[in-house]
Parts: sequence; C-alpha cells; structure tokens
Amino acid sequence: MAETLDSTRLQPVAARERIESMDVLRGFALLGILLMNIEAFVGPMIPALTGLNPQLTGADRIADALIYIFVQGKFYTLFSLLFGMGFAVMSQRAEARQQPFAGIYLRRTLGLLVIGLIHTLLIWSGDILLTYALLAFVLLAFRGVSSKWLPWLAIGAYLLPMGFVTLFGVLGELASLSPQGAQEWNAQMATMASQMAAMEQGQRAAYGSGTYLQAVAQRAQDTGFMLSNIMMMGPLIFAMYLFGAWFVRSGAIAHPERFPRLYACLRWLALPIGLASMLASFVIHPTMEFDRMDMGTVFAFCASLLGSLLMAMGYLAWIVRALQSPTWARPLHWLAPAGRMALTNYLLQSIVCTLIFYGYGLGYFEQLSRAWQVPFVLAVFAVQVLLSRWWLARFRFGPAEWLWRTVTYLRPQPMRALAASH
Repeated sequence: MAETLDSTRLQPVAARERIESMDVLRGFALLGILLMNIEAFVGPMIPALTGLNPQLTGADRIADALIYIFVQGKFYTLFSLLFGMGFAVMSQRAEARQQPFAGIYLRRTLGLLVIGLIHTLLIWSGDILLTYALLAFVLLAFRGVSSKWLPWLAIGAYLLPMGFVTLFGVLGELASLSPQGAQEWNAQMATMASQMAAMEQGQRAAYGSGTYLQAVAQRAQDTGFMLSNIMMMGPLIFAMYLFGAWFVRSGAIAHPERFPRLYACLRWLALPIGLASMLASFVIHPTMEFDRMDMGTVFAFCASLLGSLLMAMGYLAWIVRALQSPTWARPLHWLAPAGRMALTNYLLQSIVCTLIFYGYGLGYFEQLSRAWQVPFVLAVFAVQVLLSRWWLARFRFGPAEWLWRTVTYLRPQPMRALAASH
C-alpha cells in the first residue's frame, strides 16, 4: 500500500513491501487446502478425517491414498506457519514505526473470529479460521519472547498432542490387562464410534438432501465437535505460529540466501524423513477407527503428525528454492495473486463447493468419485488463480481482505488499484 501523509501510521502492507515468497506459499497452500477439503465437500466430513477410506477401490483408492500421504495434514500446517509469519511481519512494522500494536492486532483477530463464525455456521463447518482466531489471541503473549526460544517452544507445543495420544493409548493397554477393565474400555470406545457414526449420518442427511436451515443446524453441531478438539489441534497450529514467527524474525523467509544450511536440511532431510514417517503410518494403520485405541494406533497417529510437520517444512523449502531458479520462478509467481487474496479464495472455495454439492445447491453430494475430485480441484484452483490476477490488476485487496483490513485499521481502505499510486 502507498504511504499516506502520515508515514509513521501503521497501515496494511504495501504491494511493493510484501515478501512475495509468502504470497506464493499462500497460493500453493490454497491448492493443498482444497485438495484436502474436497472430500468433506463432496460427502460427510467425518470420513474425511479418518485417513484412507477402506471401501474405495481402483483409481479412487489410489487417489485417496496419495492425498492422505502427500496432502492431508501438510497444508493446514503450512497455512498455520504462514499465519505466524503474518503476525511477525505486522509486529515488526509496528515496532519500526513505534506504533502501538496490541489494539490493532486484537481488532484484526476479532475480525477474523467473526469471519470464522460466519463461515463455519452459514457456509461450511470444516472451517479453520475460527480456531486460528482463538489461538491468535494467545499468540500476542509471545510477542516479546526471544527469537532463539521460538523454535524450541514450537517443538514443545507440537509434541503435546503426541503425548496426549500416547497417554491415552497406555491407559487403554493398562485397562485391557483385566477382563473388567477391558470390557469398560471397549464399551467407551464403542460409544465414541457410535457417536461418530450418528454425526456422519446427520451430516449426510443435512448436507445431502436437507434444506439450508437444516444444514445450518448441522453446522452448529459440527462446530461444537471441532471446537471440542481444540486441545488436540490447538497445540499443533500454535506450534506452527511460533515456527512462522521465527522464520520472519530471523530473516529466514525474507533472505533465504543467508540460510543455505537450514533450507538444504529441510529439502534433503526433513522432507524424506517426513515422507518415510507418513509411509510408516500408512502401512501400520491407514484408517483411523473410532472404536480402537491401541499402541499401534498411537504409533501411526504420532508418525503421521511428525510426517506432516516435516513434509510441510520440506514443501516450504522447495518452493523457496524454486523461486530462486529462473526456470521455476516465473510460473510460481502466478500463485502470488491467489496468495494475496488467500482469505477471499478460501471462502470462495467453500461457497462454490457447497453450492455445487449440497442438497440446497445443485445436489451432487456423494456423486463425484475420489479420483475425479483431483481434476475438479485443479480446475477450480486454476480459475481462482486467473481471477485473482485479474482482480488485483484493478483492486488493491480481495473483497474479504478489504473488509478485514477496514475493521483492523478502523477506516475504509482505498480499494481501487489506481488510488494506491497517488
């Protein structure tokens, strides 16, 4: 954004001041997010959370397995990392201008919270924005933490869910040592599985053939379920916030050429180890069963979480490396406009897909095969890339970004691209 007459007043980042690699990464992450979410648009959301669908065969099974191994869990992780980067950039700009930060940041977070609530209740209950906003309030308390501590705190936060699940698995193993304990444990697991099956059927009825109001009521139930898992998912997302803040504060994302060893390790060690971890998880336990929690399940879950983190970091490193290559930089830059409009594009993905697949829309619920979901996603994303490029040639922000910034800075932002040049 062009500076106003008051050059010290904090305002949105100007286009010329943006770190373009972050916009490219956001665009790349948007593609992965839709590849991950499409299964939960086409059908009930619950099966999309369990890994490989054992009922699939042929090309559908191959597509499901490849998305589980290479996509699921990696791109919300990458998106969370980018959120942490955005927080750190905003904080640094406030410090450079010696401007108060907390008030603006809290308004920004409240704005995201409202957008998340609208999205999850009125559009699609697989929303991540609401969770992002709730965790973003906590992130403010870490603004003054030394940069050298951020990666260690992030590692600790990421390990917490692994510890919870391991403890749960140990309790299950101990319970199985006695007949009565095993009976009680199995009964609890059966109850959980029954609840998940009932939720799946509710989603199938509400989204597949229900009215819009019935879908809203089901989304409210789904949102409660998603928020009940924040103790599990929250530490994972928050860990990526801290990693992202470190990438900005250390200069690793703005000046990757200064960190050749870091990026080489992420490309050649983190990504292969992460892929091996995912493959191990897939071989041992490709499908999560809600009525089962043993040490095999625990190992598969923890291996999947570790693999998702390492692969997301590896993806980031390869994108950054490709941006330094004349051969790859030009095509990758096409992703930047979509990344600059990441919020708008994320919401549009939900609007378009629910209107196509849900019963109150075109009604193609559970009618697009798993294999054909991939080209569908590529087509939708290609249109988003082209529309984003067209839009930003004329306007400074996407519609959702304009609204979010207007709330954040308590004044309407100039929208026309020509206005930015004056």
